[in-house]
Amino acid sequence: MTVRIEKAGSVWTVIHDRPEARNAMSQTMLVELLDTLGGAEKSGVRVIVLRGSRGHFSAGADLKDMSAARATPIAHQSDPVAETNAKFGHVCAAYAHSPLAIVAVLEGAVMGGAFGLACVADVAIASHTVDFRLPETSLGVIPAQIAPFLLERLGYSEAKRLSVTGARFGAGEAFRIGLVHRVCENDADLEAAVAMTLQQILACAPGAIAQTKKLLRKARWEDPAALVEHAAALFAKAARSPEGEEGMRAFIERRKPSWAAEGS
Repeated sequence: MTVRIEKAGSVWTVIHDRPEARNAMSQTMLVELLDTLGGAEKSGVRVIVLRGSRGHFSAGADLKDMSAARATPIAHQSDPVAETNAKFGHVCAAYAHSPLAIVAVLEGAVMGGAFGLACVADVAIASHTVDFRLPETSLGVIPAQIAPFLLERLGYSEAKRLSVTGARFGAGEAFRIGLVHRVCENDADLEAAVAMTLQQILACAPGAIAQTKKLLRKARWEDPAALVEHAAALFAKAARSPEGEEGMRAFIERRKPSWAAEGS
């Protein structure tokens, strides 16, 4: 196994576990990341925390896989290089569209496809050790699969700048451009920030989180006026749901709602 899972209640910590390769993402790891997400979504999990083992999030694609794909002849209009590359896009898209809350804990190397996962996380927390790299153009290729997520997280101007310079930068710049939401100066602060983030997420209703994420994705591409009735219908449905009723009762009774017990 190249992915290790630590389970604590409704939180799964999903750890890239190839420390000998700075947790580079092999094709096997990509399959395991997709399988893990699918299992979590069916198992009552509420939060996935993505992180890497032994001080590195991930050095991106495993170059051995890419070399093997290049050495494989194209057959029946199917290009092994394209298929290998596409798997990174499928992983990023799956985590981006998940109804679960996704938290990325970023340390050491964060490159290529791993950069994409950092962009799709709902909350990104960085150690001062983090080393972001977007080396594709310096290697004669392109950041094909992570391009949409760069644009979404950073905007057109920053996505262009990072891509055309083959950027390498640390935690301070990552925070300045909005790639990460918090920077921690030591391991104790990092773990405390993760714990606080989990507590905040678990205090929110899981169904409401899922619907909010879905609405935000839709709202990126539509005029606000065109969303008024749709958003109102979603709100009404949420307000009449068991979660909505429990949330209102808990507020009136001055107690925590039932779903918040785990985050207490």
